[in-house]
Amino acid sequence: MTDRETGGVNKLNKSVSEHRPVLLSSIALAGAFAALMVLLLLAPAAHGGPATGALYPRTIKLTDAKVAHWAGVMKRAVVRAKPGLAAGIVTTLPTGTTDGTQNIVLVLARVDISPRQSWYRVRLPILPNNKIGYVQPRYLSSLFVVHTHLYVDRGSLTATLKRDGKTVFKTSVGIGKSYWPTPRGEFYIRDKLTSFDNPFYGPVAFGTSARSPTLTDWPGGGYVGVHGTNQPQIIPGRISHGCIRMRNAAILALARLMPVGTPLTIR
Repeated sequence: MTDRETGGVNKLNKSVSEHRPVLLSSIALAGAFAALMVLLLLAPAAHGGPATGALYPRTIKLTDAKVAHWAGVMKRAVVRAKPGLAAGIVTTLPTGTTDGTQNIVLVLARVDISPRQSWYRVRLPILPNNKIGYVQPRYLSSLFVVHTHLYVDRGSLTATLKRDGKTVFKTSVGIGKSYWPTPRGEFYIRDKLTSFDNPFYGPVAFGTSARSPTLTDWPGGGYVGVHGTNQPQIIPGRISHGCIRMRNAAILALARLMPVGTPLTIR
């Protein structure tokens, strides 16, 4: 080996020697990181679950004060108390309402219990009021979105419609008498009817998911409606069997602004 070659080798050896601590540290860190990743991937399997088990169950909220989702009941839907086929049955939802319209549910959230199984958390149009249950998506239509929310205040005798959280409509209303009270709680608008022969209901009426344990003015019996009236002089007041009445001009204005599926809060 020549002097030049020897010098080159010596310089290389010196460089490696000087950087040896840094190289060893880098190798050690890389090894530790790789070992950590392996442990994270294997940990769920070690406890009897798949590597993705840590991701489930997970809940995705679909309805809040500004945006809501609803779906049609496309075939008789078995509703369960919890997401899972082993959970108890709460009720069975028909495809139609007592008004002869398409039955719908307000969809509050989607619960994924595995990569291949999801359930919808839905608000139910049954007694007792404010009942919640879980339905498999296969029973329902695709989801529809609304940006409105109707609030009825039994104290101030007013109805207020908000869109994306902002007030777009407000009017005086009539509600149930003390012995036929309009129920308090969280509900939704189930259908919209315009073909009543009886002027008692006004030009437009909305069916809701709210139920009365006593009596309402609603033709289907037991449900709380939002409708007009042929007696505008008695509004506002506690005047009905549980339904929410407003003057005909007001119900027509509301009908232009509020779609089916809108959440309804009665307080």
